[in-house]
Amino acid sequence: MSFTTGHVGLNVSDLDRSVGFYRKVFGFDVAGESADEARRYAFLAQDGTLVLTLWQQSEGRFAPGLPGLHHLSFQVPDIDAVRRAEAVVREAGATIHHGGIVPHREGGSSGGLFFEDPDGIRLEIYAPSGADERPAPRSDAPTCGFF
Repeated sequence: MSFTTGHVGLNVSDLDRSVGFYRKVFGFDVAGESADEARRYAFLAQDGTLVLTLWQQSEGRFAPGLPGLHHLSFQVPDIDAVRRAEAVVREAGATIHHGGIVPHREGGSSGGLFFEDPDGIRLEIYAPSGADERPAPRSDAPTCGFF
């Protein structure tokens, strides 16, 4: 038996704000949603495939010190796509870690942009190569592990 990732579900504190952010940054389409104030959610898709579900059932900000999601990563074909995404993420006013695009590890070519959504959920957009223009933020550990 083999498995592939289906979709990822995230709890958010403000559905409208989060839908706007994920649509702007990733270009997702809203494939379904509920306006029922007691059970608000949105299904976000890309090319007709469900990618992300957002559930408005949280308060406060993401707590990285608790067990659970570390970060959510999205791969793009090349470093130019990461650069284009960086411009959109900056325009959206998101918190960006490491100052911008960085390699996954010292001496590595893969890497990308590490940032947060409006609730502080840690995200990554990366490419398999081309991110070696800058040094890695840490020489002793993977960049994506500590941000």
